[in-house]
Amino acid sequence: MLLNSHFNYWKRRSEILHINSLAIGKFDGLHLGHRELFSKLSKNGGVLIIDKKREKYLLPPKYRENFLEFPIFFYKFEDIFHLSGGEFLEKLISDFPNLEHIVVGYDFRFGENRTSSANDLHKLFDGKISIVDEVKIDNISVHSKEIANRLENGEIEKANLLLGRNYSIFAKHFRERGLGSQEIFPTLNLQNRNFLFPKSGVYKTETKIKKEVLESITFIGNRESSDNKFSFETHVLDRDLENRNFGEIETQFLSFIRENRKFGNLSELKKQIQKDIDFVKN
Repeated sequence: MLLNSHFNYWKRRSEILHINSLAIGKFDGLHLGHRELFSKLSKNGGVLIIDKKREKYLLPPKYRENFLEFPIFFYKFEDIFHLSGGEFLEKLISDFPNLEHIVVGYDFRFGENRTSSANDLHKLFDGKISIVDEVKIDNISVHSKEIANRLENGEIEKANLLLGRNYSIFAKHFRERGLGSQEIFPTLNLQNRNFLFPKSGVYKTETKIKKEVLESITFIGNRESSDNKFSFETHVLDRDLENRNFGEIETQFLSFIRENRKFGNLSELKKQIQKDIDFVKN
């Protein structure tokens, strides 16, 4: 079991001993379908995430505790993929000795080669089993893959509806003295930390710096009108934020404004950005 680094071993072990109900799954995005599972947990419940490492997430594992009121525990997929269904349950019971209630989704599968289904838990565990049915919003199945597809198509409002929150990217702010601050509009240059990018283009966003939420527009894509390099940058409206280092910034995506495109010159680009700003303000 992976114990969270910001808990020392004994404190985390004590926390484990209090867990009597557990929701199990990948839980990427912590969307409304996942929330339905969490609603079945007791006050001494916990969330066990099966983490199969990849390059891009809707919500990377290290950020999930920001969105959950329950303690989070992790199994690395590479540590458990070889276990049979029975061996997986044995490990679970050993790691959580006071476990009385397991909560999973209808499509949960476990054991080597995914050979065991959610219903098999009834045969392998003596306690209570809750299997949560498929969750639909506007007749759309709420799945992480569905949300990812919506984001990659620029359908931000629909993705946010399925998430039950605004899609966010936490990113490192770095200073870059480029064309934006000199000739166009000043921007915060951001370095993504394993989050899935929405479709390239310009977005209406909110930028959270420490505890302050600021109105903004955000660009994702290649800077086709200048150096053609990929960029993730945000212009905060009506605020002078130049020459400051903010560390980590949260960008919340509200809606898609327009496609990325090449302009004849920087003057044309600046005029279009002003139109984008006016659109957001109005």
